[in-house]
Amino acid sequence: MLILKIFRAEEWAALERDGETPGAPIDLEDGYIHFSTPAQAGETATKYFAGLDGLMLVACDAEALGDDLRWEPSRGGDLFPHLYRPLRMSDVLWAKPLPATANGHDFPPEAR
Repeated sequence: MLILKIFRAEEWAALERDGETPGAPIDLEDGYIHFSTPAQAGETATKYFAGLDGLMLVACDAEALGDDLRWEPSRGGDLFPHLYRPLRMSDVLWAKPLPATANGHDFPPEAR
């Protein structure tokens, strides 16, 4: 199953440079890396990244993350994927720009 992570440009650059990341500030605060399913990602973008441009949408294979990925209740009781270890560049299936538009963010077809 495909899961998605939204990174700000500087967070994505750090992952590319360092080969792994403990996540964004909210991830560090919560103790795990927040992911969304494709069905949840639009609301995540609206809630946490409204109006922000220069974002990168990163996709990973949930099954490949193994036991370090846990599905836990969050917004509205939905189960969200949370990664309890650093995200590695080798975990990334693909990364695509996530441009802001007048109607939210424009998700690539692969993420829908």
